[in-house]
Parts: sequence; C-alpha cells; structure tokens
Amino acid sequence: MMNIVAAAELGDIGGDLLVVPVYEERVWGPGAAEIVASLGEWVEDYFDGLDFTGKVGQTAAVPGTDGFTRVLFIGLGAEADADTLRKAAGIAGRAAMRYVKVVTTLSQIDLDGAGEAVAYGFILGQYTFDKYLSNPKPAQTTDLVLVGNVADSDIEHAQTVAAGVTLARDLINEPAAGKKPETLAGIATEIASDNGIDIKVYDESEIETERFGGLRAVSLGATNPPRMVVFKYRPDGAEKSLALVGKGIVFDSGGLSIKPASGMETMKTDMSGAAAVYGAVQAVAQLEIPVNVIGIAPLTENMTGGAAQRPGDIFTARNGKTVEVLNTDAEGRLVLADGLSLAVEEEPDLIVDIATLTGACMVALGKKVAGLFGYDDDAVALVEAAARRAGEKVWRLPVEKDYRSKLDSPIADVKNIGDRYGGAITAALFLAEFTDERPWAHLDIAGPARAENDDGYISKGGTGFAVSTLVALAEDMATS
Repeated sequence: MMNIVAAAELGDIGGDLLVVPVYEERVWGPGAAEIVASLGEWVEDYFDGLDFTGKVGQTAAVPGTDGFTRVLFIGLGAEADADTLRKAAGIAGRAAMRYVKVVTTLSQIDLDGAGEAVAYGFILGQYTFDKYLSNPKPAQTTDLVLVGNVADSDIEHAQTVAAGVTLARDLINEPAAGKKPETLAGIATEIASDNGIDIKVYDESEIETERFGGLRAVSLGATNPPRMVVFKYRPDGAEKSLALVGKGIVFDSGGLSIKPASGMETMKTDMSGAAAVYGAVQAVAQLEIPVNVIGIAPLTENMTGGAAQRPGDIFTARNGKTVEVLNTDAEGRLVLADGLSLAVEEEPDLIVDIATLTGACMVALGKKVAGLFGYDDDAVALVEAAARRAGEKVWRLPVEKDYRSKLDSPIADVKNIGDRYGGAITAALFLAEFTDERPWAHLDIAGPARAENDDGYISKGGTGFAVSTLVALAEDMATS
C-alpha cells in the first residue's frame, strides 16, 4: 500500500514530483506562486505557448526546482469542489506513475475534506489491471505527501474506500473464465474471514431447495454452477440495517435470446453490481461503520447450453411469484428477484440493488450517470445525498405505475419484459414486485459501471461505480 502522510507546510520537503494547483485565468493556487517565482520568468511564456490557463483538467509539466525533479501544474477551473479535487488528483496520479515520491499542495485547497479527496483520487488515478500483461508497468509511487492540515483519519478513510473500489475494479476487469461463480464465492469467503463478517454461500443444490428460482433458471444453460453469496456485517451497537443486492452475471451471452458478437465483448462486466457489493461491504467493515449491512450477490453465467431456459418458460421466484420469461437476455432482473426477496426477509431499514440492468438507461442518461429509481422519496433522497457526497452521478427516473400493465402475463404473475419503450422503467417495475413495499432504491449502473477511456480518477474498463456511494450511504444511516 502507498504510504500517504501529511505535512503542515511545503517547507524544505523534496521529492521526485511536486503537484500544484492553478485556477482559471492562471490564478495561482497554494504553493504555485512560490514555485513560479523560483523557476523564473520563462515559465509564463512557456504556459502561453501551451495555452495553459488553468482550465479544469489542464496540465503542464516543467523541470523541477527547490528539491523537486519535476513540477506538475494542474488546472482546477474557476472554483474547486471535492469532485474537482478528486479528478485533478486522479490526473496527477496517472501522470506520476514513474515517480517514487510525490508531494502535492492540492490538499491545501480551502475545502472541507480536501486531503481525503486528493488521496482518494490519486490512489485510483494510479489504478491499472495488468495481471495478464507480459511486461506490466505498475505505478512506482511509494510515497505521497499531502501538504496542509490533513487528519490521519481522512487519509485512512480515503485509502479504505479506494481499496474497496480497487477490489471491485479488479473483479470486474477479470476475464469471465477467471471468475466463475464458485471462484467469486471463494473470494467473498476470504473477504468475510479477513474482516469479521459472517457469510453464507448457497451452492447449486441449496439454490434449488431454498427456492431461488430466478437464479436457477438463468444458470440452467451454464456449465459452471451458480452461487448465492450473503454477507452479514453486524457490529455491536448498530441500530440501522442496510441491505445491498448486486447483480452478479459473470458473463452474459444473452442466453437463447443470444447477443450479437460485439454485444458480448464487455459482458464480463455484467457482474459490476455484485462487485460493488463486495467492495462496499469490505470498506464498511474495515471502517467499522456502526450499521448492520447485508450484502447479497446472486452469481451465475447466462449461457446457451442444452438445458438453457427458453423464451416462454415460467419459474417461481423465492417470494412465490411466477415469472414468464420472454427474453432470456433480460436475465439480471431474474436473479435480482431472488436477491431482493431474500433481502426483504431480513427486514432492513433500506434495500438498495445495484445492477448493470438496461441499455435503455444508457439511452436516457448516457454512460456517466446512473439511473435511480424508487417509490419511497426518503429512501431515494438518502441515496441521492450519499452519491452527491461520494462524487458519483445519479439521476432519479420515475417508477411509473401506469406502465405496470406492460408486464402483465396471461399465464404468470408477471413477465420479464415490456415493450420497447421505457425499458429502464419497466425493469424497475419488475424489481419492485419483489420488494414487498419496503423502503427500496434501484441503481441502474449500466452506463457508468465501465469506462471507454481514462477520465480523472476513472480508469478505462471497470470503474467500481457505486462502492463510494454505498459506503457514504452506510455512514449517513449510522448517524441519522
């Protein structure tokens, strides 16, 4: 783990790279004016040539001074908030991959939690998934010095949440062949053992006897058997309880309603919801947040084997409702039906499910914003506030009850798809059938769960989206 420490002043600290902030119109942030003065007048002309004005995300690197090999100036725009700092630190982290000791005055920005935001962004900016590279080039940074009044607890919090996000990213980026349901269940068992969390893993036989009909139905075409993972973190003195249910489709071929080849290229990431649950449960336990957390991850592949469920088949979910499956590629909601039903039995104060559920949500909100659904305004507001604090973008969409008729089936209690319009909404309406009217929120993370390019502290590939939001939500519930 990177060694991150705070220093009250820049003083005589030296290092391989110094990172200093610049506001728009080249207004110097903390530490920048002194460095510019030390470098000399040529710097301003150099910045003119680069058209470096301090816009958000702009960078300019120059030879070092005052004990530093290199200096990186980074733009914050007109005014910095916590997310601007996270993104700037992420850009700095990526630029600093080859430097051993990095010092930054970004943490001196006059903003509550500045040091934590910078540490979090920097760590995640240096993330790489290089497990399968013949010549990996991991980050060389071993020491990060945050200049300013940064509490050790803020640094620890940033490191712990970033570790949860990193865990989720690693799980998402792992090829499907390397994360069979049984393998992921084993990883869950290790997380539980290391962090004092109770765990129950249901195997394929127990999945059938425990009436997890949706999970069983989706798994029928797969060679690798399914698993249902249930974490239970129950700290002393906790009064509130939070249930997290994450979609864990390890690979999604679409089943017999098969996807085109190009549509399968990123389907190793279809377990991003389960990965978020893993990362969040680990972080909550390590931070010792006083709230009971139940983490549920139904894990399976959606494949085309000879026993695969067929369009028109009917299964019975754990809560007793029957489902007519008309499109086997709308499978995530089927495994979530069992996960949500199980969560209801725990009688939590709030249930949140997290899933790469619908392309329709991406059509509505693009690839950087998650859809947020729920009937209970207070529950939705809690998740919105947590996401805002975590710097993850969500937008509330309606759970329009008039659309429920789109899911009517003449031969079952509900069918698994509606028509082509409002697909994200009808998916949420389907999930609502399994929440027993308890406080519930649904996060459709189909867009932000994976990134096509590096962006701030987001790295190309699996993003670990929702881990930070879920940790913030647990903290908010513990103090409410």
